[in-house]
Amino acid sequence: MSFEQTLSGWGRWPRRACMTAPLQDRPVDPAQGAAIARGLGRAYGDAAMNPDMTLMGASRDRILSFDAKTGVLVAEGGLALADLLAVFVPRGWFVPVTPGTQFVTLGGAVAADAHGKNHHVAGSFGDHVLWLDLACADGTRRRCSPDENTDLFNATLGGMGLTGHILTVALRLVPVTSAYMIQRTIPAGSLAEAMQAFEDNLDVTYSVAWIDCLAQGAARGRSLVMLAEHAAPDDLIGALRDNPFSLPPRQQRRMPMDAPSWALNRHSIAAFNRLYYKAGARKTQAETVDYDRFFYPLDAIQDWNRLYGRRGFAQYQCALPLATSYDGLLALLDVISSAGAGSFLAVLKRFGDGAPQRPLSFPIAGYTLALDFALSPETLTLFDRLDEIVVRHGGRLYLSKDSRMTRTTFDAGYGAAADRFRALRRDTGAADTFRSLLSNRLAL
Repeated sequence: MSFEQTLSGWGRWPRRACMTAPLQDRPVDPAQGAAIARGLGRAYGDAAMNPDMTLMGASRDRILSFDAKTGVLVAEGGLALADLLAVFVPRGWFVPVTPGTQFVTLGGAVAADAHGKNHHVAGSFGDHVLWLDLACADGTRRRCSPDENTDLFNATLGGMGLTGHILTVALRLVPVTSAYMIQRTIPAGSLAEAMQAFEDNLDVTYSVAWIDCLAQGAARGRSLVMLAEHAAPDDLIGALRDNPFSLPPRQQRRMPMDAPSWALNRHSIAAFNRLYYKAGARKTQAETVDYDRFFYPLDAIQDWNRLYGRRGFAQYQCALPLATSYDGLLALLDVISSAGAGSFLAVLKRFGDGAPQRPLSFPIAGYTLALDFALSPETLTLFDRLDEIVVRHGGRLYLSKDSRMTRTTFDAGYGAAADRFRALRRDTGAADTFRSLLSNRLAL
């Protein structure tokens, strides 16, 4: 049964009326027209929206099997990471790679080839997928893996659902001995200091930085670099040592209304950034935090996307090659600061080697910067200027966060890989069967 509803990504822009229906565990019928699958709607832009037909897949969330000896989990593509973690963390298992929210599905993590705070040591989500079952354009269901239907497998990892509907995923989990992390914070007074902190700690499993995108002069790019490892029971004290998988109750807060448009401005964000940096710089001792607080701090605020007001927001996430990262990041920060369009959700991470065999996988060896901006005509003009800097420094933008990139910018960032992806879609019939607003916009 299908019906129309208004959909958007997590950024709440663009909004479009879409016909929707449940994603079924059955072959694709090409005669029914083009469609795109959708999980929990956490892609920020228009990647999981097709006005003609959007197939809702989050209800296909069964755990099918788990091997406690190898850590291999087989589950339907609609299984949310939050539900997976609730089941397996108490049993001593964790996902090998996680994005900054647990409210994404396995299929969504595959489609985005999601990365996390450990890309420099663990790669992206696709590096831990053993195989997946794909409903393809010709009506078949195919098992895809590094050894079977390899080109289709690689194109699906990062392919934004444009190669077929991801029905089942086999993923290898990693063992952990507690639900806690040992976190250390390094205050960095400039971008150069922040990048040096990353380079000096490449052996640490998890690293991420909050960055002040409005600081100027010698303090440009000042940051709080956070490093972490999974805690062993001996790292814990008191009751936690005896019950290393018990989590404290986490108060669920809710953003009850759209914030007024005047609430987020250069002055309020600059004040927040100053206070946040000072508070973080005082953390001279390692902290013990539960995994929920370390990996998913914003998940504690339900509907936090309303913070940016009724018009919504857009995230700008780019990756720059290692050789050009410093100059490129400085140029980006200079333009952002001079425009007065600050972002207090500004995140810097170090990427390891990318996966060139996956045409649309985002990470490349270097640095990635992600920033959220309230939507306005000025924001979109700023993004055009940022695009020029990213392209000039050999970088690219992240499809799962994008809502407005042009084909020219996309092709400049992904190069010949974009053409390989288009050719595979043509050859398999996917171009006529799996479409989204994003694929239309980028001529994929």
